[in-house]
Amino acid sequence: MDASVAHSRPLTAIVLRLGAALALTTLSMLVKLSGEDGVHLAEIIFWRQLVTLIVIVAFAAATVGLTTLKPVRFKQHAIRSAYGITGMAMVYGAVILLPLAEATTVNFTTPIFAVLLSMLLMKDRIGPYRWTAVALGFIGILIVAQPGNSPIDPLGLALGLGGAFMVALISIQIQDLNKTESSASIVFWFCLLTVPLLAVALPF
Repeated sequence: MDASVAHSRPLTAIVLRLGAALALTTLSMLVKLSGEDGVHLAEIIFWRQLVTLIVIVAFAAATVGLTTLKPVRFKQHAIRSAYGITGMAMVYGAVILLPLAEATTVNFTTPIFAVLLSMLLMKDRIGPYRWTAVALGFIGILIVAQPGNSPIDPLGLALGLGGAFMVALISIQIQDLNKTESSASIVFWFCLLTVPLLAVALPF
C-alpha cells in the first residue's frame, strides 16, 4: 500500500466531511420515514449494507480493481465491523425514537467525543483553541436542543449519545486502518461481515 494513503490532507477531508454530513442527514431522514412506515430497524440496516456492498464491489471493479479489496489486517476489519454495526443500530434507533431535529442535534456531540478519544487513545495534544472549540460546540448543542422545553425519550437520548460516541471511536479506528487498507476495502469488509448477521435476523 502506498504510504501516501495515510497522508494528512485537511482541505480534502473538510470537503468530504461536509459531503458526508449532507449524505448522512438525508439518510437519517429516509430512516425516519421508513421507521414511521413500520419497517424494522434490522431490515433498514440490512438493506443499507447490502446495497452498499453491491455498489462498492461495482465501483472497485470499474476503477481501482477488486484486488484492492484484499485485507491486510483482517482482525481490525472485524473489530471495525462490530463497532460499526453497533454504532449504526444506535444512531438509527435514536433517529426512529426521537424527532429528527433532536436526533441530529445529539449526533453533533460526535466531534466532542472524537477530541476526547484522540487525547486518550492516540495521545494527541489538545491545545487551547481546540478545547475552546469543543466548549463552544457543546454550548451550541445545548442552545439548539433547548433542554427542558419539551420531554425527550430517555432511551432515544441514550442511543443517540451512545451512537455519537461509537461514530467517534470508529473514526479513529478508520484513521488507523487507512494506513494499510484502501477506503474501498474498509467499506467492503464492513458490509460483507455484517450482511450475513443481519440476514439471520430478517425472518424474525
